[in-house]
Amino acid sequence: MYYLRLVLRTPFYAIHKSLGATMLDFHGWEMPIKYSGIVDEHINVRKNVGLFDVSHMGRFEIKGPQAYNCLQNLVTNDLSKIKDRKAMYSPMCYENGGIVDDIIIYRIDMENFLLVVNASNRQKDLKWIVEHSQSADVEDVSDRLVLLALQGPLAQYTLQKIIDLDLDQLRRFDLITTNIFGTECMISRTGYTGEDGFEIFFDSSQVEIWNKLIQQGYQSNIKPVGLGARDTLRLEAGLMLYGNDIDKNTTPLEVPLKWTVHFEKDFIGKNTLMTEQVTRKLVGFEVLEKRIARQGNEVLINGSRSGFVTSGSFSPTLKKSIGFCFIPLQFPTEELIEIDIGGKLYRAKVTSTRFL
Repeated sequence: MYYLRLVLRTPFYAIHKSLGATMLDFHGWEMPIKYSGIVDEHINVRKNVGLFDVSHMGRFEIKGPQAYNCLQNLVTNDLSKIKDRKAMYSPMCYENGGIVDDIIIYRIDMENFLLVVNASNRQKDLKWIVEHSQSADVEDVSDRLVLLALQGPLAQYTLQKIIDLDLDQLRRFDLITTNIFGTECMISRTGYTGEDGFEIFFDSSQVEIWNKLIQQGYQSNIKPVGLGARDTLRLEAGLMLYGNDIDKNTTPLEVPLKWTVHFEKDFIGKNTLMTEQVTRKLVGFEVLEKRIARQGNEVLINGSRSGFVTSGSFSPTLKKSIGFCFIPLQFPTEELIEIDIGGKLYRAKVTSTRFL
């Protein structure tokens, strides 16, 4: 018996193809991995500005009188810490403390929230949220609300030319509603590349906004950016990827997410996390030889297998092989580790998970 696999595409698929993008199956989505090249796109975001299609990520609306209570119970972070028109990053946990997903929550008001979740977790997250909705209205709006990201030191200059609002007033993790090319859009300023950046939400029928943004960014040397450079940029910035660095077998206390866990409020997984005996930690590393470590490579300490690489790549900015790995909690970070790459051991030093 043969089964046909449904391949998902964002509304910008035809534009990506017209630009000569190399397409890749990413968790069931046919997405651009690169256009001009991963390193070229990466460097351009660091120096100028890049435009990303991130419409494959899930977008949910949580509404109603119970919306706040629903989310406050689901996430480890504390929604009472932010006001309306602000965003917050947080993990959601299972009862055993394992991470369901890491998400961005946009608080429009006390009865109206927008969530952005990882593409690979869209259906799982929706089911989890509905099961714990506390009578809040939960709707997957991913198909009617697309999402583009404008990232880089010239992102504000590029966007400022086409909107009336003074973007100096839009602070980190702020959210506004405004018009772009006659279309109502929501714009946030969260970012994930280590550079200044904006996320733009708008109706999925208005795909021409992509081309208009490219035209407006011509003087800033804007370039489209694929998933390849998105991954190297987030790694340099010290941001973890679900499925690589965190998953259902990882708790927020084992990775640099302790700051998102607020034990003064109730949330799913709180009781487990309060009593967790943490034995490992996620750290950054730099390979001291000319080899690139990849996910799954084993980490050795004094000849003993003690952990594994979760993310690894060559850093176009730093010109080094960098990554994240798990090591024992008590390991002295000033000592060297070894990484098994292709059956040979390579020395590496432990670093912060933030490389930039």
